[in-house]
Amino acid sequence: MSHTIVIGYGNFHRQDDGVGHYIVQEVERQAGESIDTVCCHQLGIEQSETIKDYDIVIFADAYVGHREEDLKVASLEATFTQSAFTHHLKPDSLLALTQNIFQKTPKAYIVSVKGYDFDFGTDLSTRTQKWADIAVKKILELSGISK
Repeated sequence: MSHTIVIGYGNFHRQDDGVGHYIVQEVERQAGESIDTVCCHQLGIEQSETIKDYDIVIFADAYVGHREEDLKVASLEATFTQSAFTHHLKPDSLLALTQNIFQKTPKAYIVSVKGYDFDFGTDLSTRTQKWADIAVKKILELSGISK
């Protein structure tokens, strides 16, 4: 089994934007200590130090947009991409930074769940929670743990 970390990020006070946090809690509940987890508001350069020694890194977040699917699981490449904001990184940029500083590039995936309600509150919408539960199963599979 590979050494895996799941990083869930987003604003858990804005309903579906907190889906990354929900996914991390469910992974912890179902996988126990088999998978390491981290929750954060946004990705930053400090996570490069965290992910450098893992075989697999899985990023979990909400997305808003016009994609057809409610759940997207995709592999990531270490590629720096400009962000309109200077205070956070995209997952592929974090991988590129890790590769640059530590000469290490873990296998990485992004698990994105479509968000429908971003109002103030801590409960996920029914639709987002349904897909978040499926996302947890996919993460356990990617990690070599089947439930």
